[in-house]
Amino acid sequence: MSDETPSVGPGEVRKLVADGAQLVDVRTDHEWDAGHIEGASHIELAELSARAAEVDRDRQVIFYCRGDNRSDMAAAAFASEGYEAIALAGGIQAWVDEGLPVEPQGGFVADSGQAASILEARKRADQGQIP
Repeated sequence: MSDETPSVGPGEVRKLVADGAQLVDVRTDHEWDAGHIEGASHIELAELSARAAEVDRDRQVIFYCRGDNRSDMAAAAFASEGYEAIALAGGIQAWVDEGLPVEPQGGFVADSGQAASILEARKRADQGQIP
């Protein structure tokens, strides 16, 4: 295995998911709650090893996080165990930057630090961006 984790951009991820690949969000609960990609499963990186059986070995798996770090680690670990695993290049931030949707409606990309995320959610609520 190479030192570089295979990754693909948002457009390719959409095609792969449409063709049956599974999408796994490895971010924390507050990041997931703020906004995530429709159809993704949520397994925090810290829980991924214990919950590996939830990832279908017979389907390609695409991991994503906010940027690249956590998803690269997840993809490398699963690839080393024989999974066809890749990462979403640039993470959910790249997804949103390309104008692709997140859920729930009004969702956003949260900072990985929980305090910063809470402040951002409050700011958006005060501005009427979150119901």
